[in-house]
Amino acid sequence: MKDFKDKVIVITGAASGIGRGIARKATKEGMKVVLADIEKDALIRTKEELKSSGANVISVLTDVSKSEAIEKLAQKTINTFGEVHILCNNAGVSVPGLIWECNLSDWNWVMGVNLWGVIHGIRVFVPIMLQQDNECHIVNTASMAGLSSEGPGNGIYTVTKHGVVALTEILSRELTLMNSKIKASVLCPGFVSTNIAESERNRPAELCGPEFEPSLERLLKNHPQFEQFH
Repeated sequence: MKDFKDKVIVITGAASGIGRGIARKATKEGMKVVLADIEKDALIRTKEELKSSGANVISVLTDVSKSEAIEKLAQKTINTFGEVHILCNNAGVSVPGLIWECNLSDWNWVMGVNLWGVIHGIRVFVPIMLQQDNECHIVNTASMAGLSSEGPGNGIYTVTKHGVVALTEILSRELTLMNSKIKASVLCPGFVSTNIAESERNRPAELCGPEFEPSLERLLKNHPQFEQFH
């Protein structure tokens, strides 16, 4: 895909960080942009920022861990723009902690966003792209953590990012075998200036529990030797 003008891009985790950066670049290329995020106020701010520059953009409040939310995102995209050409499964969160000390809520939240969010995106959007039968691309955001296991204290995050890398590689091969016009890439950035370290600001109440304590504070309080990694 060489020409991006008037193409439609859907970006999850678009209200901040890497997602917002992708959205800004997409508007400069003349794309029609669909912003999806769970953080309402930040999502509105990003939409207004891009609109003020003349961009054709909509926003959809989306919890990527819920399949029905991704289905609504796809429907809103098609209802508004009629098609979709690029999907960036970018939303991500992190819960620092030792693997055996992380509780099931920690696992469920991070797996739900980082891995199931990508799975839902693929499951919902690929059939739409196949039916369109034109050039499309899927970009799944993983991390350098998806290529190594050298980040002690970030076990859940690392597991999900390895999953995203494997998922994307398989997706790419399957699309190739289908002679599809859809391509797939996995993005594995190193350290980027984002607010993912504060991602628990968006953690659902049902996945916090009555005695919830921010995971990074908990880790460093109980195991100060991990401060060098965070």
